[in-house]
Amino acid sequence: MEKPVICEYDNGVALLTLNRPARSNAITQDLLIHLYNYLEMIVKDDNIRAVIITGKGKSFCSGLDLGVLDKDNFFDPRNDGLDFPDIISACKKPVIGAINGPAITGGLELALNLDFLIASERAFFSDTHARVGIHPGWGMSQLLQQAIGARMAKQVSLTCQPITAEQALRLGLVNEVVPHDELLPRAKEIAGYIFEGKPEMVSLMMDLIEYRNHTTLNGAYFHERTGFRKFLGEFQK
Repeated sequence: MEKPVICEYDNGVALLTLNRPARSNAITQDLLIHLYNYLEMIVKDDNIRAVIITGKGKSFCSGLDLGVLDKDNFFDPRNDGLDFPDIISACKKPVIGAINGPAITGGLELALNLDFLIASERAFFSDTHARVGIHPGWGMSQLLQQAIGARMAKQVSLTCQPITAEQALRLGLVNEVVPHDELLPRAKEIAGYIFEGKPEMVSLMMDLIEYRNHTTLNGAYFHERTGFRKFLGEFQK
């Protein structure tokens, strides 16, 4: 039986592929356990400098598998108190979403937790929590409006209507839209550019950008300048 997540390594880049194509890569407890375990292995591997997450087949991820909703543990799949936002935030290496097809509801939430997204022309995005009657739990209500603005997030989440890849690009939800066959090559190309950077500085830049989410603009400026003074002090010793 195939694993629900495939992990491959190539030139310092880890490629994680959601591997339940017959179920549109719908999320189960077993899939989450494999995904979490791989991400934690990647965190500990100094040879891996960037991560790409994509889906096998025609879909990126269709969200929670409703067939196991009544029995699977989605929010603490390993019984260690860790949920997806905890796992992904602990990864200080850039995680790129290569969105190969539909990213729906929990699949869109999964994508929103990644550092940035490259989309195939075949991708589309949809939040159907309101239609299917499932409470969001991985940040949909906050991360979507952070990406596309509160007014558009309300329209997307209340109407449950899909956003095409080109619309997602215009809204700022994805960074690029590429022909389908070029999706993984382009994601790997971007990861390769990241690999050329100094790993400690790549991690620092990620932290500095994310720091703005937890403070005011002035607070973020102060935090950056404080770090720069410390850097100069060490450099000039």
